[in-house]
Amino acid sequence: MYSMTKKIHFYKYQGTGNDFVITSDIYQITTQQIQLLCDRKFGIGADGVIVMKKDSSVDFDMMYYNADGSESFCGNGSRCAVMHAKFLGWISDQCSFNSNDGQHEASINNELVNLKMHDVIEVGSSGQDFIANTGSPHYIRFQDTLNLDIVSPAKEIRYSNEFKEEGINVNFVVSKDDSLQIRTYERGVEDETLSCGTGVTASVIAEYVKSQHSGSDYYRKVETEGGMLAVSFTKTELGFQNIYLIGPAVQVFSGEIGI
Repeated sequence: MYSMTKKIHFYKYQGTGNDFVITSDIYQITTQQIQLLCDRKFGIGADGVIVMKKDSSVDFDMMYYNADGSESFCGNGSRCAVMHAKFLGWISDQCSFNSNDGQHEASINNELVNLKMHDVIEVGSSGQDFIANTGSPHYIRFQDTLNLDIVSPAKEIRYSNEFKEEGINVNFVVSKDDSLQIRTYERGVEDETLSCGTGVTASVIAEYVKSQHSGSDYYRKVETEGGMLAVSFTKTELGFQNIYLIGPAVQVFSGEIGI
């Protein structure tokens, strides 16, 4: 039986329904503790855990962990960490921070967090589908409509021989005139989540490639199951640069829990 030895203060955040437990009480955390915090019946319940601490070279450091304890960069989680840093008084409306994949910059404008992502050099393909790494690997499939059940087809891709060892997130996307509609299955959660920031970013970049868009600047709204996000970037000879993931990050509640 799991023995709780330490009580920590936590904050629950969500970014378009992608939900996280955030704490700055600890920075070292075990897989067992992460799984407890994310358990929706015996813990708090979340798609992942974020630990944060102040840093002398940047505004803060953060690490993101999926519900199973595995590490990954998380776009929505990073946006929530930025909003939490402002709540703690660590930043004003602009910041730089270290995350799982290195240093990022972000700003807050009208309660929307604008997160600068790392450059994407290339987009791969698998038949008619696309593969892109936006801090986390993504498989993108464009469809005319979205099925009620995306978990079964997503698992076929995620656990295929090509991807089962490292894992991959799987996105099903419909292109509409005014936006993209997207549903995402996330590795590490091993289920559909209401939103995935890196998946949204990868899907907009994949749509740019698929449509053979000729312009350099691109902006697209994206409808997730949990709400609206937006992505902007500039296409250059070096790839996709100045990539921003834009959307809300909301504190839901806070409390204490033994871990």
